[in-house]
Amino acid sequence: MPEKFVAQLVDYRRPQVFNPWGQRDFAHDKDDQGPAIRRRQLQSYLHERLGKAHILLLAEAIGYQGGHFSGIPMTSERLLLGGLRHKGLDPQQVFVPSPERTSLPSLKPEGFTEPTATIVWGFFHQQGIDPRCVLLWNAFPWHPYHPEKGLLSNRTPSQQELEAGGQILHHLLTLSPFRTIIAVGRKAALQLEISGIRAQEVRHPANGGAGLFRDQLSKQLARA
Repeated sequence: MPEKFVAQLVDYRRPQVFNPWGQRDFAHDKDDQGPAIRRRQLQSYLHERLGKAHILLLAEAIGYQGGHFSGIPMTSERLLLGGLRHKGLDPQQVFVPSPERTSLPSLKPEGFTEPTATIVWGFFHQQGIDPRCVLLWNAFPWHPYHPEKGLLSNRTPSQQELEAGGQILHHLLTLSPFRTIIAVGRKAALQLEISGIRAQEVRHPANGGAGLFRDQLSKQLARA
């Protein structure tokens, strides 16, 4: 089941969008195995959650410091490589098989790290939440970047891009009966509203929003 779902993601192409599972980042991937590794890692992550996780946490889009190299939404390569164990975050909280890096070690010896990913996974650890009860996803599941800044940048997805992401989201919802859906930030909330999907909204943790994100998410999960 995860394999067929991931296969749907592989062929998407659009200007100023990087597809982690279908494209190699020739400037920053360590070798030509990057897309295959990222596919395997997303499949492993989904395999341990689809049909089991009862909460869907939906953010805006894949970021260059997160899923671009890890292949998993809101999850950094550094977490997968064990570089956040000092924060109580272990790679096996993401999935059991041994993760691999896909970025050039010379760029970030310990792997890329994404603030949002660290805050989200840190919240699970601090609250004693089994991370397999939650599935992380994005309204636009690929990585949109600024053409003038290159692949190591992020931009807001367009409405047309969000519509493409909505088709993937609807398919995801047929695979796993989530009891609670929570949007992280306004863009993700709007995507769910347009799609006719009932959800709660919490503050995005970026730009000083970490404290409010934790407080709001704690309240939403307590209700759930």
